[in-house]
Amino acid sequence: MEIKRILFPTDFSDGALNALPYALDMAKSYGAKLYLLHVIYDIATSSGLHIPHISVDEMYKELDASARKEIERFGLEQRRVLKDVEHAVIRGVPYEEILKFAQEKNIDLIVMGTHGRKGLDRVLFGSTAERVVRNASCPVLTVREPKK
Repeated sequence: MEIKRILFPTDFSDGALNALPYALDMAKSYGAKLYLLHVIYDIATSSGLHIPHISVDEMYKELDASARKEIERFGLEQRRVLKDVEHAVIRGVPYEEILKFAQEKNIDLIVMGTHGRKGLDRVLFGSTAERVVRNASCPVLTVREPKK
């Protein structure tokens, strides 16, 4: 088994922060390139509605700028051990964009945290991790947050 490219999708949550050491350790062990990816949830894409309001465009610009700053800081101290790290911020439906990014970059392994949503929250929002696991063409390592 050869792992040269690892994708770490992040929403900057505690669950993602908990999964980061796994991605870092695997990238270090295999000498692999690590891709950090954040997907800004695009309401128009997911709902199929066109929302032609200037404030929505401005909102996405602000979200993008904020996400770019956050992804550069996310786990920075832990990431210093790696030489080959690439950041990306894109807009769309998270699981779809994660899968598309993995295909385009020929990712060998996806490492991601889970939220462990339950009940109505899970019905309404679904599970990004579950959809990635079901549809990815490469192995996916999911890391659950420890019970509190």
